[in-house]
Amino acid sequence: MKFAIILAFLHFCDVLANQCAPRSYGYSSVVCVCNASYCDNFPPNTKPQDSSYFVYTTTEGGLRLLRQSYHFHAYERNSTDTIITIDSSKRHQTIIGWGGAFTDSTGININSLSEPAAATLLRAYYSDNGLQYNMGRVPIGGTDFSTHGYSYNDGEEDPKLLRFNLTAEDFSYKIPLIKQAQALVKGELKLLASAWTAPKWMKRNGMYTGPDFLKDEMYQAWANYFVKFLRAYATEKINFWGLTTGNEPSTGLIPSKINSVGWLPGSMGTFIAENLGPTIRKSEFASIKLLTIDDQLFMFPKMIEMIFKNEKAKDYIDGFGLHYYWNWLPRTWLKETHDQYPEKFILATESCEGVGIDQPHVKLGDWKRAENYASDIIKDLNNWVTGWIDWNMALDLTGGPTYIDNNVDAPIIVNSTAGEFYKQPMYYALAHFSKFLPEGSQRISFTQTTNDILVTSFIRPDGAVVVTILNPNLHDAPIRIRPVDNKHAEVRANIPTKSIVTIVY
Repeated sequence: MKFAIILAFLHFCDVLANQCAPRSYGYSSVVCVCNASYCDNFPPNTKPQDSSYFVYTTTEGGLRLLRQSYHFHAYERNSTDTIITIDSSKRHQTIIGWGGAFTDSTGININSLSEPAAATLLRAYYSDNGLQYNMGRVPIGGTDFSTHGYSYNDGEEDPKLLRFNLTAEDFSYKIPLIKQAQALVKGELKLLASAWTAPKWMKRNGMYTGPDFLKDEMYQAWANYFVKFLRAYATEKINFWGLTTGNEPSTGLIPSKINSVGWLPGSMGTFIAENLGPTIRKSEFASIKLLTIDDQLFMFPKMIEMIFKNEKAKDYIDGFGLHYYWNWLPRTWLKETHDQYPEKFILATESCEGVGIDQPHVKLGDWKRAENYASDIIKDLNNWVTGWIDWNMALDLTGGPTYIDNNVDAPIIVNSTAGEFYKQPMYYALAHFSKFLPEGSQRISFTQTTNDILVTSFIRPDGAVVVTILNPNLHDAPIRIRPVDNKHAEVRANIPTKSIVTIVY
């Protein structure tokens, strides 16, 4: 019944694109079903006229990025409203972008669909009618979301890397999809490369997993391995914007099934200063952005301080990669990091829900996971993060494949047997940011009179102001937005219970 009411309501609203085909799987909200012939989409991001503003709404009840247009006018005062005061003269970090990871599992699941459905799925992320992603994370070799463990130089010891080769996974699951994404993106597709494991012969324990470290004499071979990868992809006409020093060095310090290379801060500083930094900067990839950490919030800023005791390492690093999974820790650690190293950026490089054994890995239609995404992004943005890269862009109904049974959730779940894929509420949570905050958008200051809603505010390159609000409460939240510059009359909106709302003026 409630979905019939929603569809009737949509008739009266400013909707210019295909609507969600909702389906319930018994969780708190719905998925939107897509196939070879139909998928919901959104109109390209536009700036409202000076006399009007747009309100985009996604709710637990089933609205999906519903756009409504309003004209500015004076509103009656209401003491119960939350007042959000926007000061666009006070500006902070600039957005680099938004994206997802081109894992083997992503490629396997997209390839399991018919060509039309697969193309539709990729457009849902990278086209103007989708999330308008402009970034992608690319694993250097295998990850836990592969069908087996592998590197690009397996076998006997080979420090000169004479046997280095890309694998079938690159040519089946990564390179073709990256090229399709490049064709969809207006401008540059910013690709970030991250390595999970070194070849076994480079490591002390001779295994893909930890706890373990590189052999000291293999530091330079490992740096050369990165350059070999960049050259191999350049041969395929794929170039990289960024490179990390390695995925989750903390994972390599503990017993874990995830392929890894462990690093302590002193040895990481040495590797950057003496091997990776000079090797990259003397190569044809000298302009690539180098990121370190690529790990959890608990490593900010103390691990960075210890790495940067090596001043040469500090000079080579452009930014820091942040992961999602310890995000209950204080975000003030990010602000401390920014304050200590204001010339270096912070980028969220991996995020997902459904981690652990105490919950279903895939929850089709779960709203709480969408709230978790929106909350994380808002808190990150308000603490100097410059963008957000999701983990697997497409998984199957089990949250895989993953050869170590490390199943998780994803914004899009593929049901290849039915020839369908399902856009989760998490997908639409991402849309409220990636769709409206393109590269070059700049965070601006705001104040709010109550703290029961989460807010962030930006000004875009086209001059539009964007205010995104998460209302996790079981009651509506009437708000008024007051621009300090008095360029407009107040914006008035009712933020529904359990909703994410983006206002553009």
